[in-house]
Amino acid sequence: MTGEETPRDAVLRGLAHGRRLTDVVDVWSPEGWLDVDQRVRNAYRRCEPGLPRHDWLTTAGPHTPAPTDGRLLLALCTSDGRIREAALAHAADRPVFLPLIALRTADWAGPVRERTRAVLAAALPGAEAGTLRLAVPVILRGRHRERGNAAFRMLEETLATAPPEVIHALFRVRDRATRLFALDLALDRGLYTIEELARIAAEDVHVGIRDRASTAVLAAGAPGESLGPLLASTCGRVRSAGVTALRKTGRTAEAEAFLFDRSGLVRACARWALRQDGRDPLPLYRAACADPATVPDHAPFALAECGDRATDLPVLWELTGHERPRVRASAVAGLRRFDVADLARLLPFLDDPSPRVVWEASRTLSVWADRLPEAELLRRTGPGRPAHVRARALQLLGAAGSAAYGETAGRLAEDPDPELRSRLRYMRVRPRTSSHVLVSPCVPPRPRRGNTRPGAAPAPQNGRHG
Repeated sequence: MTGEETPRDAVLRGLAHGRRLTDVVDVWSPEGWLDVDQRVRNAYRRCEPGLPRHDWLTTAGPHTPAPTDGRLLLALCTSDGRIREAALAHAADRPVFLPLIALRTADWAGPVRERTRAVLAAALPGAEAGTLRLAVPVILRGRHRERGNAAFRMLEETLATAPPEVIHALFRVRDRATRLFALDLALDRGLYTIEELARIAAEDVHVGIRDRASTAVLAAGAPGESLGPLLASTCGRVRSAGVTALRKTGRTAEAEAFLFDRSGLVRACARWALRQDGRDPLPLYRAACADPATVPDHAPFALAECGDRATDLPVLWELTGHERPRVRASAVAGLRRFDVADLARLLPFLDDPSPRVVWEASRTLSVWADRLPEAELLRRTGPGRPAHVRARALQLLGAAGSAAYGETAGRLAEDPDPELRSRLRYMRVRPRTSSHVLVSPCVPPRPRRGNTRPGAAPAPQNGRHG
């Protein structure tokens, strides 16, 4: 036995001597059940010392005492199919083992499979909500296994007529797949009002659930009282659904306020709504960007999304000197949208005091990283520069495949500035000696040339400004 295996196997052996089940298994996590099932099976196959044999299960009589939860778990997961089958008689009336019973419905041994399916078919219809909250996440994971769909079909049949409170209880578990499954069941059975769905779409922590709920609100006609939560949501996809619904409810004029939303998807939906109403959003963008005192933060990039390069590019250049960092950053992002290649004017944006502006500048310059003066980038990695400037300059050195990147990355990784080291870790910067170009999640791929037409309205981008 290796030193790495000893702690795990000691925990398993502890089950045979009274260790609590919850000390070994995270019963609320499907991965916890799958993991302990595999661990026990492997331990028995390796004949690890100290694990019980369970021979008594195959020869048990009417007066044989019931096994403890720990010994029963080991028996249900052991590598001997006869033991697994015999253990089912003791597990059928213990709700906590319903997840393992569900796993055994896909067992490789036919007799175990058949008996387990009979046990599960009898247990599911009368199972309490708390028991189902344990078992459903495991059943959803197991359905993708070979022969694993039987338990899922039984579950569908059970929940098709289950009381509404059971479905609501499943929606409150922490497992996202289970919550999506429960939401679909609730939608099929009409268990949520439009107002409740709008609240889920606006407030839920999972984007997929928000998206599903907002789609259901739109499909139901999106009555006016349900749009408030959608339009106020922090999720761009949900806000976009609300903006789309404004036109369906005769409130298209309200979409104008979302022309300057931080989400590119929301802005695109707002433009669509106005155009469907016969209004051109471009003059509204130009008017918003014409007054520096009142220009919205994301208006410059929004102007670039549907504007004309010849007419609107000078406005963006002017707004790169705006006093508000968000406006400056949006203007620099707009220059990238217009495929501006004036490196002499773009390079100074790397010195901006705002990390947001420097981030946009590095994204814009990364397209032409191999044309940037190496000396200028190296100078910006030196001491005395702000951490965000040094980190982005190093990133551009890597994107350019500079021979100086490896040495510079090593020097900055040991810099006394904790903020700089933190930024490098976030950017996944590692010192290297090869000339392979740095791959960073913050550097976009080089776009194709010649596909930007003046006056065209490129597809909206989701990002800090798109």
